[in-house]
Amino acid sequence: MTDSDHRTTRSAPPVAPLLDARDLSVSFQLASTRVDAVRSVSFSIAPGEIVALVGESGSGKSTIGQSLMGLLRYEANVRTQGSAHFASRDLGDVDLLQIPDRTMRRLRGSEIAMIFQEPMSSLNPLFTIGSQIAEQIIAHKRVSRAEARAQARNLLQQLGFPSPDKTMVSYPHQISGGMRQRAMIGMALSCDPSLLIADEPTTALDVTIQAQIIELLKTLQARTGMAILFVTHDLGLVAEIAHRALVMHRGEVIEQGPVSEIFARPQMPYTRALLEALPRLGAARRRREAANAAIAGTSVGGQ
Repeated sequence: MTDSDHRTTRSAPPVAPLLDARDLSVSFQLASTRVDAVRSVSFSIAPGEIVALVGESGSGKSTIGQSLMGLLRYEANVRTQGSAHFASRDLGDVDLLQIPDRTMRRLRGSEIAMIFQEPMSSLNPLFTIGSQIAEQIIAHKRVSRAEARAQARNLLQQLGFPSPDKTMVSYPHQISGGMRQRAMIGMALSCDPSLLIADEPTTALDVTIQAQIIELLKTLQARTGMAILFVTHDLGLVAEIAHRALVMHRGEVIEQGPVSEIFARPQMPYTRALLEALPRLGAARRRREAANAAIAGTSVGGQ
């Protein structure tokens, strides 16, 4: 079998899903009021598939990612319901919402990893980039510290860092925003996860670095065959990276399907409004021309 045949075989998702979430609901108790952030959301992700969760800020996208990672289970005011069955390499079928903390810690970082929206608040400012990636490797693999640091350096080199040795001994504030995000991606991928949750990974970056990060994620996904849950409010990014999309509004999935179908034939008014909000070449000029024509018409009518 050739490399191209192998990639083709892996890119065709099998029937059995890697992640199968059913009736996922998350609510927060705020004083005397309970707020439903996510309401009865159901979706699945196959191995090797990229699924986008798209919607405006506050629609519940990030809350879903955090609940799948088990980051909300320690909050006393949060209640999570439903199920999220995950096909673990080592443990078989597990429900991410029900497994004990010890099992969740075993999966988190090794089989399920997350890229957070703002790396400056996610990376520890007191430790170097190399030590933070190596610590992740040591936590989940039986390797020495020297071997972990060697793997961390090799990972930085694969991610396109021009001077991986210098980056290894740099602190987060000493490298650029794009490099910090790459370091976060390196930490997330250090233990070869089956599922990567990318929570708005390019929001704080300029468009050039944003394009590089998207291309990097696509390349890594094609090479490793991991699945990605890509959280974003930007439909332009969805068109670039995702196979399927789930459109969220006020905590609910209102539309889902292949990206090509959603862009060509959106069914819901909210989805159409999101698509119409995308910037288009020449749109500003056309709006100015329409406004000038309207002003000219008013002037003529008033004479």
